[in-house]
Amino acid sequence: MLVEEENRVPSIEYRDMFTVSVETHFRASHQLVLQDGSKERVHYHNWSVTADVSSKKLNSSGVVMDFHRLKAAVDNIVAELDNTALHRTDYFRRNNPSAENVAKYIYEKLEPKLPKGVKLRSIRVVEGPARRRPAGSRLPVAACSAKFAPAEGR
Repeated sequence: MLVEEENRVPSIEYRDMFTVSVETHFRASHQLVLQDGSKERVHYHNWSVTADVSSKKLNSSGVVMDFHRLKAAVDNIVAELDNTALHRTDYFRRNNPSAENVAKYIYEKLEPKLPKGVKLRSIRVVEGPARRRPAGSRLPVAACSAKFAPAEGR
């Protein structure tokens, strides 16, 4: 017997449906250790950080979580990094201070601060230029971005 297509109920697995993001900034220098063991010169960036959190349902206020609470948590973590030489901090002495590792560091600090039922989807970090391109310069404004998002089974 054939099953008519119009009688089928689509099987949709809903993932986290509601997402809220916050963005903040900090300024810090870093010195990367390259693959050959040499080190880059120390240089600084204006860093941008975006945190994405989500939930399958909204709380009693009709939001994923209190936006101000999320922003404050991210700002507090970033404040630890602001105006520092990342490569001289304990964490980044053990982990190369790359954008990828900065994103992971922020993720690991933020995740335990979230309310039950709210999942930290990702942290995106952008190493922005330390200053704008000088007038008349042909040099491109460089930026690097990295994102840390754990595997789904975590």
